[in-house]
Amino acid sequence: MITLMKKIFLFAAVVLTAMSAQAQEVPATGDTYMAAQLSTEDLNGTARFVGMGGAMDALGADISTMSTNPAGIGLFRKSYVSGSFGLNVQGDGKTFGDGSKTNASFDQIGFVAATRVGQLSYVNFGFNFHKSRNFDYVLSAANALKGSSQSNQTAFKDMNGLFINNKSLAYSQLDDIYMGNMTLIDDAVYTYEGHDYEFDRAHTGYIGEYDLNLSGNVNNRFYWGLTVGIHDVHYKGYSEYFERLNSENVPELLITDNHKITGTGYSIKGGIIFRPVEASPFRIGVAVSSPTFYKLTTENHTHIGYGNYDRERNSASEDFSFRTPWKFSLSAGHTIGQNVALGAVYEYANYGTCDMRTIDGYYYDYRSDSRIEESSTDGVMKRHIEQSLKSVSTLKLGAEFKPDKNIAVRVGYNYISPIYNTSAMRDQTLNSPGVYYASTTDYTNWKETHRLTFGLGFTFDHFRFDMAYQYQTRKGDFYPFMKQYSASYYETDANGVETGNIITETNQCDPVSVKDNRHQLICTLGYTF
Repeated sequence: MITLMKKIFLFAAVVLTAMSAQAQEVPATGDTYMAAQLSTEDLNGTARFVGMGGAMDALGADISTMSTNPAGIGLFRKSYVSGSFGLNVQGDGKTFGDGSKTNASFDQIGFVAATRVGQLSYVNFGFNFHKSRNFDYVLSAANALKGSSQSNQTAFKDMNGLFINNKSLAYSQLDDIYMGNMTLIDDAVYTYEGHDYEFDRAHTGYIGEYDLNLSGNVNNRFYWGLTVGIHDVHYKGYSEYFERLNSENVPELLITDNHKITGTGYSIKGGIIFRPVEASPFRIGVAVSSPTFYKLTTENHTHIGYGNYDRERNSASEDFSFRTPWKFSLSAGHTIGQNVALGAVYEYANYGTCDMRTIDGYYYDYRSDSRIEESSTDGVMKRHIEQSLKSVSTLKLGAEFKPDKNIAVRVGYNYISPIYNTSAMRDQTLNSPGVYYASTTDYTNWKETHRLTFGLGFTFDHFRFDMAYQYQTRKGDFYPFMKQYSASYYETDANGVETGNIITETNQCDPVSVKDNRHQLICTLGYTF
């Protein structure tokens, strides 16, 4: 146990640490779990695209292929405009904070202008907006703690010297609140053993992608395309963590956190489609997407309360840069007469290459007459991302059948391999700005994702109306804090004298299985001219 003198010293050190952190203005970055959240995408777009499971990269002639294989726009022979809207429902969800289990969504709007440049050749231009990521989701979890707790974890960090080394910055904002409060209200910090907890978080917002496309068709056999995308991030998260403690002085603890991420980014995508046999409609597609280069701002507002003692800490907005991984895809498409279309897509991305970067400063470039940002990789977080995230393979399959020339029936399936390694953990002891500015400790290791889609399409003269239903399911392991963290200290007798025996204690928590089951209904109205 820590003596009273050490507690007084600890509190003084924490106060000095907080002052030091503010004075040095350390650049911020995000962490591994933020990287995974911002770099993954949903299956979204037109109802036809969703109904076929997104397996249209080689088939083309759908406006949503602008963001998957830009060459698909080269298959348009007439100009086209479309808009999509839908309804998203979280299975087994609930209303919490700003989160709801049912949400309406405007998902897509765009056009393609087709221009004939030869008997069988076209050059097309297109624009499309779609939601590449919909954050609307409420996560809930509860479990027994078996003696572990948030306060124990913070105290163990102190025992391991994390509050006074590395320029006194290796602690999170949440730790600062804990230690600044607990050392004042009670001497027995280490007696705050947890009994159980309840956790709820409402994720809301989206990432919108605005694509500009230039594509072409050469003799109806070779198709090419280039897309420049602007990405717009709007994320909000509100969470409540309620912990019951085995203590008469502090029987319960409540932490509320508001988290906001905003910013923009850009990416470039290129692709080709070709027919290897002139007499066959079979097509092969290849596409590559550059990283999305983000400039982001993260904001936190955290409140911690126990008993009649409350304290708030508002964090200033922190800017940082982030780069998603390169993405590659190989696709195949085939049509049988005018009635059947079959598509398959394989996508690959190594999420271990995600790059969180600190903004080091700016300089003025006289040649371009602009202000240029200078940034550098957060090396500590980079290594943690490499250890925690892995390569992901995505398989998309889709089929369309037309029993009548004006009616289409569609079906699709997706499999996405897990992004997290089995040993992945949100490590709150890293000497990284992504940890310094952390105001929460929870994380979820999601497993593989499955998607099943169905769709219908109707054509009326120049108009087309499509509907699609998508069911997405995945499971994950939720942890309220690091699943295991240990500290050692010298045992003392009743008089406070060290006995020479070393005691090791471990603060750990068991995972809670959580589900993310989503239903989406999407409708698209299009017009050909």
